[in-house]
Amino acid sequence: MKVSREQVALNRERIIETAARLFREKGYDGIGVADLMKSAGLTHGGFYGHFDSKEDLLAEAAAHALKKSVQRWEGYLAEGRDTALEKISDGYLTRQHCEHPEKGCSVTALGADIARLGPKARHALTEGAVGQMAILEKLMPGADDAERRRQSLATYASMVGAIVLARAVDDEALSAEILRAVQQSLPAGA
Repeated sequence: MKVSREQVALNRERIIETAARLFREKGYDGIGVADLMKSAGLTHGGFYGHFDSKEDLLAEAAAHALKKSVQRWEGYLAEGRDTALEKISDGYLTRQHCEHPEKGCSVTALGADIARLGPKARHALTEGAVGQMAILEKLMPGADDAERRRQSLATYASMVGAIVLARAVDDEALSAEILRAVQQSLPAGA
């Protein structure tokens, strides 16, 4: 039976949404195409009608998830510059984020995997990270653009690193301490 263009588009979107969640939860090597498609409610055979490879799907899934994150951060900025950084960090530097990578940042969940993949996946992550850092740059103190950019890069790297390290350690108290330390180190009055 022929599937309509609208249904093809909906199926593709469902695959990308499912992949974004499962790749963040299980890692690139932790889920295969067959299980991904099954989780999306579709058959394995339809995968290559949508994507050239698993790596291509990862690139699209990471881009999709990061775009949603950038949009959320832009919303915080639109609600008020004076509270945006606090809202971003309060949502990012949490136990919830550590315990649920499938709902969190693609950079923290997939950065190490993507660093080992090809240019398409790396470009998708780069674009998302640049979008997030651009928002942070608007929120940083500093005498000039160069100082605000430096601050945004350091803040972003600190936040990403905090989640990666807080997830990796086997000491819950240390994990919480890492998150608190980075939260407290963020620029005041930004």
